[in-house]
Amino acid sequence: MKTLTREIIENGKAVLGVEFGSTRIKAVLIDPSNKPVAKGFFQWENRFENGFWTYPVQDIWTGLKKAYSSLCDDVKNKYGVEIKKLAAIGFSAMMHGYLAFDSKGNLLVPFRTWRNTTTQKAAEILTSKFSFRIPQRWSIAHLYQAILNDEEHVKDISFITTLAGYIHWKLTGEKVLGIGDASGMFPVDSQTYSYDENLIDIFNNLISDKKYPWKIQDILPKIKLAGEFSGELTEEGAKLIDPNGNLEAKIPLCPPEGDAGTGLTATNCVAPYTGSISSGTSIFAMVVLDKSSPDYNKEFDMVATPTGNPVAMVHCNNCTSGINAWVKLFSEVSHTLGGETDMNKIFEALYKKALDGSSDCGGLLSYNFLSGEPVLNLDSGIPMFMPLPGSDFNLGNFMRSQLYTSMAALKISMDRMLKKDKTKIKQLVGHGGLFKTKNVAQKFMADALGIPVSVIETADEGGAFGMALLASYMLNKEKYKSLEEFLLEEVFDKSEISTIHPSEMDTDGFQKYLDTYIKYLPVEKEAIELWKKERSINA
Repeated sequence: MKTLTREIIENGKAVLGVEFGSTRIKAVLIDPSNKPVAKGFFQWENRFENGFWTYPVQDIWTGLKKAYSSLCDDVKNKYGVEIKKLAAIGFSAMMHGYLAFDSKGNLLVPFRTWRNTTTQKAAEILTSKFSFRIPQRWSIAHLYQAILNDEEHVKDISFITTLAGYIHWKLTGEKVLGIGDASGMFPVDSQTYSYDENLIDIFNNLISDKKYPWKIQDILPKIKLAGEFSGELTEEGAKLIDPNGNLEAKIPLCPPEGDAGTGLTATNCVAPYTGSISSGTSIFAMVVLDKSSPDYNKEFDMVATPTGNPVAMVHCNNCTSGINAWVKLFSEVSHTLGGETDMNKIFEALYKKALDGSSDCGGLLSYNFLSGEPVLNLDSGIPMFMPLPGSDFNLGNFMRSQLYTSMAALKISMDRMLKKDKTKIKQLVGHGGLFKTKNVAQKFMADALGIPVSVIETADEGGAFGMALLASYMLNKEKYKSLEEFLLEEVFDKSEISTIHPSEMDTDGFQKYLDTYIKYLPVEKEAIELWKKERSINA
């Protein structure tokens, strides 16, 4: 097997997928049978600077080099060869946000990520004008807020894009974007697979008094569908990935996609009424629809699969950041006492300990709002842990409360979707860091939503694997009628899938926890005051 894989890599037949997540840049190499054969990582963090969550441009390119170098080390250690040529490459990144450039390609303002909650006024106005829900994190909300703020840079804009679109542009020279990622910049029409022309006209009329030298359709990236050729790696682009000069140019690239589209792909959820839950710094659930509905347009974030099918999304800004901080603290305690220091083992042990906790967390209450949470109308981060009066304060309950809070906001929003028109979800698949430890978060999610949740054996590979599959689909598109057929017949036909059904007792326990969670839901100082008052009453 190793000999065969070595030959595949030496002959340039492997496919590379890279995804820029919120805390980790991941590279996954797959063989012609679409099985992962190597991977690389690089940890990075956003920064809060001058009122915005951002990543400096130099961090983007340093991170890419480091993640690719890590992949090359993995290949060298496993197969004793160096990567020189690849069959195809695909780049993905966290969706939405705002990267604006002038006509010379200069970045006009620091990258504003999806995590920012500074665009409420713009999002509300656009939602009203469009009769289409525009979330705060979408690129058009960032642009319009900059216009409302009379920011000087807006008149000089020549091009706006997402992080994935920016990376692809610099590596190929092509200003394109996969339709899934594009749908988080500006609403798309699921019939024409293009930006919604009616809404384009509404937006241009809305800002006509500004007399800008551009129209919105002129500064957005060109939309591409899954499977379409989207440029070649240039000599300069190859050096941005591999400064050692081993990687050759002229490798074909597929359309750059957002982490929503790669999550759907990596979980085989591109067919109508299949659904995916992607978890990391943020958490979001997506359900693929068979048609777009005006009611869905108003209530949910409407995006698209990489092939353009409409997707109803529930997106929450906060998921694992709070858990990560607590686990880091516990690892320091362990290190201080001369115990285990392997973070993966500590994560697994603490996650499994959560299974020992009470189904309602024994009166321990956690809020993981490191940043604002628009779905709960919270404008700023208010992370809190509150042991309520009479609570059972032990490690199992504590860890269970941390996992529960990571999915509580999603549960509140998903209830609306599951009840709306009795939305039928044939398959709900989890992936990402939250689901890495087997049968823990998967069980809690099933209990929370009251429906079965599945995890595929490649769940830990995440969006980078999904991006590699999209690059592979570009190479094999002529053999299949659709991306759905390619995934079913070529990728997931023999995959191991574990499914956990909800437990009635634990579903009731989660709901009890959620009732308390909603009661104390923090709005500035109100939750703390309520907690103090109740504690004094019960003293």
